[in-house]
Amino acid sequence: MWAIGWIVLGALALIAEIIALIRKQPNDTLSEQVWAWLRVDPGTTTMVNALQSWRSFVVGALLLWLMGHFLFGWWT
Repeated sequence: MWAIGWIVLGALALIAEIIALIRKQPNDTLSEQVWAWLRVDPGTTTMVNALQSWRSFVVGALLLWLMGHFLFGWWT
């Protein structure tokens, strides 16, 4: 039953992302929202500059946890 909920949530997120890509408004896509939160300028920021923010480490830790959880079933 939970799988249906996750599929619906994923489909809604995908639809929202497709609409954002078609509209081409600034700060519409998920990537642009994350870059804004991390204060990253995708055209000029280097990897070293981007990693100096505590927010980058929060996002990195979350992604590391998700990868281990989804791929290997760790931390369940």
